Amino acid sequence: MCHHGGVEAFDRARSLAAMASEPYDVVVVGAGMTGAGVALDAASRGYRVALVESHDLGSGTTAKSSKMVHGGLRYLQQHEFRLVYENLRERQRLLENAPHLVRPLPFLIPMDGSQRVTGHALRQGYGAALWLYDITGGWRIGERHHRVTPEQLHHLLPAVSPAHLRGGFSYLDARGDDTRVALAASRTAALDYGADVANYLTATGFERGADGRVRAVTARDERTGAVLSIATRSVVNAAGVWSDEVRQLVDGDAAPVITPAKGVHLVVPRHRLEMASAAVLGARGGRIIFVIPFEDAPYVYFGTTDTPYQGSLDDPLCTPDDVAYLLETVNQWTANELTPADVTGLWAGLRPLLAPSGRRTSVRTTDLSRRYRVVDDGAGVVNVTGGKWTTYRQMSQDAVDALAPYLGERPCRTAHLPLRGAGPFAPSTPLEARLQRRYGDETPALTAMIADDPSLAEIAIPGQDYCRAEILYAVRAEMAVTLEDVLERRTRAHLHDARATAAAAHDVAHLIGGELGWEDADCDQAAEDYRKHARHEFAAAGIPWDR
Repeated sequence: MCHHGGVEAFDRARSLAAMASEPYDVVVVGAGMTGAGVALDAASRGYRVALVESHDLGSGTTAKSSKMVHGGLRYLQQHEFRLVYENLRERQRLLENAPHLVRPLPFLIPMDGSQRVTGHALRQGYGAALWLYDITGGWRIGERHHRVTPEQLHHLLPAVSPAHLRGGFSYLDARGDDTRVALAASRTAALDYGADVANYLTATGFERGADGRVRAVTARDERTGAVLSIATRSVVNAAGVWSDEVRQLVDGDAAPVITPAKGVHLVVPRHRLEMASAAVLGARGGRIIFVIPFEDAPYVYFGTTDTPYQGSLDDPLCTPDDVAYLLETVNQWTANELTPADVTGLWAGLRPLLAPSGRRTSVRTTDLSRRYRVVDDGAGVVNVTGGKWTTYRQMSQDAVDALAPYLGERPCRTAHLPLRGAGPFAPSTPLEARLQRRYGDETPALTAMIADDPSLAEIAIPGQDYCRAEILYAVRAEMAVTLEDVLERRTRAHLHDARATAAAAHDVAHLIGGELGWEDADCDQAAEDYRKHARHEFAAAGIPWDR
């Protein structure tokens, strides 16, 4: 595989033309982490693959994760030992297959000396859980958990009040750039194994043959309104929280199997919550929250909530109650007195949890398993639902294995298959070192752009380290077709600081407008639409926009 040289085309228009005229072995519906993984798994086995996504690549649940690749320490409390084992095995594979996007992350668990639970009992409980975590597979990352002193904790977690630091534990997990991993899987499937990929292409129906089997997927191009029929021998429904909607296109009587659960994260400047390490903090109701410094930006994020969700699947929003719960937790541990005005970014996402017994449920979403399910409906459609993005590769393997009745059997190749950018690259400048953490061995494509036009090395958004070359590369090589694609997913600018990003939106829109064929008025409208979207998120959460 050649990953170097100039910008390689990851071409939506070419894919759409192919989908309108060529037959496929499998159409994958949904290009989140799981769908991207299914497309890569199937394409790498030699199947002819089309991957369609109604919004942007990785824009649903994938984009709204906790940005961690982890076993799930709390799942041990639910005795989900096999789930934790699978998570930790897949965590190791991601560290090996996408080292530029997934890296080890040390966590601290401070013991709260102000809690009524005796310190000894609390330490024993956490010690036992971490011991189990190690033997379940945590050791694979190269370090076992260990005890830390109050002095060490105070040095690494200066924001936490000393009264709460009565010793604790350290263990190693991993962080991951969720949307860029999904993007890398999609690009690997397309550029290295010939899959056709299109975002903003909505599956609207299924055509069946005389034998009842699906023979084509009808899809609508959300950018132009054009409708096309994609001929295929099989389908994988990997639509996440929208899976029930896709199942009902196949069978109008299909009972819902997904219970959406909302998770919210907040972002504050690092100087308002000084943390040199990620931490696990106890929260109300026996829950925990993670507090994690962004790796390459002066911000810290914390979450998550876990609440039942009833609203629009397309627009989950953070509420004032979500904000109050997370700020209350952090403020109990610190003396910072964070307020909603300190929040610079936020995200709210939906977990596609499996309802017990195939029906929606009213039980606490925290009690629902994070397992996944692969079901062949017998008509050429395989549904893969539930799960976590850490285990996307195993979910994808199981889903493609389930296509055997339709496509025959071929061995899976993804356990040790590097994603785009995973090859060796030795940066020689600070800029290259920064780019390498996002683009890996594809960094020379960006530095070549900068060599041609040195102005592309300039920062695109004040206060953030994204350069203008990255903005253009998102459009030229990463299938970004809207301003939100660039600001929310190809970069994390919107998540870090939505206000600063909104202030730069006009300039960014005009930078990409030429690539996308926009007129000046289109650029101005795109910037205004983004600003409205950002203000809408903040208003729904009760966070002041003007400070």
